[in-house]
Amino acid sequence: MSATVTPITEAAHAPRPQAWFDGALCDIDALQAGLTTHAMHYGSGVFEGIRAYATADGAAVFRLPEHMERMRQGAALLGMAFDPAVATEAVLATLRANRHRDAYIRPLAWFGEGGFGLDVEGHTEHLMVATTATQVHLNGARARLGISTWRRNPADSLPPLKLCGAYINSILAKRESKARGFDEALFTDADGFVVECTGANVFLVKSGRVTSVTHRDALPGITRDTLIALTGAEARAVTIAELRDADEVFACGTAAEVAPVHAVEDRRYGDNPVTRELAALYARVVRGESETQRGWLTAV
Repeated sequence: MSATVTPITEAAHAPRPQAWFDGALCDIDALQAGLTTHAMHYGSGVFEGIRAYATADGAAVFRLPEHMERMRQGAALLGMAFDPAVATEAVLATLRANRHRDAYIRPLAWFGEGGFGLDVEGHTEHLMVATTATQVHLNGARARLGISTWRRNPADSLPPLKLCGAYINSILAKRESKARGFDEALFTDADGFVVECTGANVFLVKSGRVTSVTHRDALPGITRDTLIALTGAEARAVTIAELRDADEVFACGTAAEVAPVHAVEDRRYGDNPVTRELAALYARVVRGESETQRGWLTAV
């Protein structure tokens, strides 16, 4: 990959969108990847989805250290050098350069140009960060979930981390469900247990009690962990029959935040009052308006 770079001190005043690439900020349109980039052919990279929010004290990133640690774990699995401190500063510098307050943040580490073999040794390692003010997933809408015929990548084949190539699995499931008229796909396993959506964890509400779906193949989501901490929700395995019997169902994730589910296949739910309450609480927490934020905000 090559780029015309601009020093960080100057990039903060540039009107064009900036991205952080291998130690410097540059115009995002100036970045190019070579056609032999290993990650392009084999998905040999790791990424995170992170959010920044406008608060009374300025922009802040929600649970940035936890995202960096999960990214470090994925990089280590691939044998890739990754410094969370460098990546953290890259995130903050990119947000400042783009003057973003409410933003979605995408750090990506990957293996670059080289041969076409599966070995990653000898390939250049890269790190980039891009930010956008655009929401990218369920956007708080009342989603309709279709149960996918595809199975989630089993954890003993691909660990539940944000490895680039693993998300082909999500793409296939989402394409299938959207072709059937649904908004999102729901993964279940062969024994009828709920796993997760294509990019979000799943909760249910029954008789006012909140339960978080646990499954070994599901990503241990940071938003999920936040909601468990805020609500004291029980975390356990859940069958699809139990999900259908719930009073409310919602999905959650960094991009999705807290997204009420309107239906799972032909099972429709009500107006989701508990979900609405939790969504409002989560919104206060990420914007620093609640004492329960627990030091989860990193100032930009």
